Amino acid sequence: MRKKDDEKRNSIKRAVVNIILEKGMNGASISKIAKTAGVSPATVYIYYENKDEMLRDIYNEYAEDIFSHLLQNLTIEMTGEQFIDSLVREYYHYITSNEEVFHFVEQFDFCPTLKRGCHSLSGPQKLDAMLEEYIRHGVIRDYDTGNIWGMLLYPIKAIANKPCQFHSPEDQLDEMIMIIQKALLE
Repeated sequence: MRKKDDEKRNSIKRAVVNIILEKGMNGASISKIAKTAGVSPATVYIYYENKDEMLRDIYNEYAEDIFSHLLQNLTIEMTGEQFIDSLVREYYHYITSNEEVFHFVEQFDFCPTLKRGCHSLSGPQKLDAMLEEYIRHGVIRDYDTGNIWGMLLYPIKAIANKPCQFHSPEDQLDEMIMIIQKALLE
């Protein structure tokens, strides 16, 4: 068996993201991925058993990276204002700095056939635990954490993906943080 090479694996991952974004899930064949990555199809099979496993593994890795980025500066000792401000700004920063990876993860999220079989991600569980701790301490209102996630993250996607023509993204972000804080904090 041939030795695995991190650079080849990274080339395959980049190729998968680029092809999925250009051609969609159905346009990503092993041969196209291999050609784009500059490797042989046999090399792809060194790293991944099949296409579905490859897509799920890459999705899981990038989704965990997003949450790792979001959670890196969050602590339960923060005030509610600090927690929301940090989380929202880190999410915005991640989206604007990693657009291709973010859009790959987003596209994958809307493909239930491929998402089935993905392992449970630890990042969302950690964020949920932090939200529940803030709720338990009376800092964040006692809402369903899924709804809190929606208030925290979905408006930021809109700002990052389609900035307002009349206001700077930073001004929109500042205002959205204030709105979210007023809506969620006790």
